[in-house]
Amino acid sequence: MTRLLLSFYQFECQIFKKVNSHFDKKILNLFFRTVTHAGGAMFTIGSTVLFILLTSNSMKITAISSAFALAISHLPVQMIKKFFPRKRPYLTLEKTKVQLNPLQDHSFPSGHTTAIFSIIIPYVLLHPYLSLILFPLGFCVGLSRIYLGLHYPSDCIAGFLLGTGVGTLSFLIFFS
Repeated sequence: MTRLLLSFYQFECQIFKKVNSHFDKKILNLFFRTVTHAGGAMFTIGSTVLFILLTSNSMKITAISSAFALAISHLPVQMIKKFFPRKRPYLTLEKTKVQLNPLQDHSFPSGHTTAIFSIIIPYVLLHPYLSLILFPLGFCVGLSRIYLGLHYPSDCIAGFLLGTGVGTLSFLIFFS
């Protein structure tokens, strides 16, 4: 079992290094430094509140469902970070490229990835055609966290699973 985990970690580090190695490319840097904020508190909370205030009927309920999912999703994120205190890759992997003043808390799971998927899933479930825009956005947020040297791929996969699960549950609560 230990050997399997070590192999997985080595594979994950290879993926991380491959993605993070492009850090010096100006266009990618601008893109990922911008899109990563879509998973941050200001964007997720702000956009959700705006949709609650500016929409009506099923879209308003969906926005409330997203807000609920966002709030609920951060409880397990914080608990998991306490129980599985994984250091961020820039602290453990040599030659990781990272911006100034990187985050200092634990990396597992990715809070940004959890947040973006928790708010987009109710919209995707209500209007599946939105998945053409929202899933690439969520994927780019997760990828940005790896690109910026802040998360391992499994941190983002866990965030995707957690955000998707909570977003789905929230949608079912509000639309059942």
